[in-house]
Amino acid sequence: MDPRRQSPSVARNRAPILAVLQRILAPDAHVLELASGTGEHAVFFSETLPGVIWQTSDPDPDARDTIAAWIRSEGVANVLAPREIDVSAAEWDVAGPFDAMVAINLIHISPWQATLGLMAGAGRLLRSGGVLFTYGAYKRGGAHTAPSNESFDQWLKQRDPRFGVRDLEAVEAAAKAEALTLGEIIEMPANNFALVFER
Repeated sequence: MDPRRQSPSVARNRAPILAVLQRILAPDAHVLELASGTGEHAVFFSETLPGVIWQTSDPDPDARDTIAAWIRSEGVANVLAPREIDVSAAEWDVAGPFDAMVAINLIHISPWQATLGLMAGAGRLLRSGGVLFTYGAYKRGGAHTAPSNESFDQWLKQRDPRFGVRDLEAVEAAAKAEALTLGEIIEMPANNFALVFER
């Protein structure tokens, strides 16, 4: 049985995300991806960014299985086998420093503690001048930016009361507490945002 999973959202968002990564990543960057999910983003990005070393990770063993299967099936040498990383943990089983960290659809599909852990991890593991890229839906000024995001927020909270579309300003404050500066806010398709934090 093929363990590779596919996510419809990846097909929709991978090209716009790649366009930002091509601009912000050095050609030889060492990147840590948190919550790599199916692994489809990593293998897709690797084809266009052949000099970038991409370290995948996920706390879910089933996700790590599908990531590993995608790496095998695509034969990508610059995508590393997934590590087990829980961003909420005080320490992560990975050695830095990294030039960049990437978290796609992590902040809203996790407890707030995961966001705090993500920022703390970026503060520990990013080199000076490194970047943290996050992607997803955010509220601005405490308000949803589209009715679809409000519906999405309600769906997330029904799935788990600890989940939800976060206030961009709260995420920025959590980053600032770990000496990260929000350098860019990029409007993306489907009422999402890419945030680029700098260490």
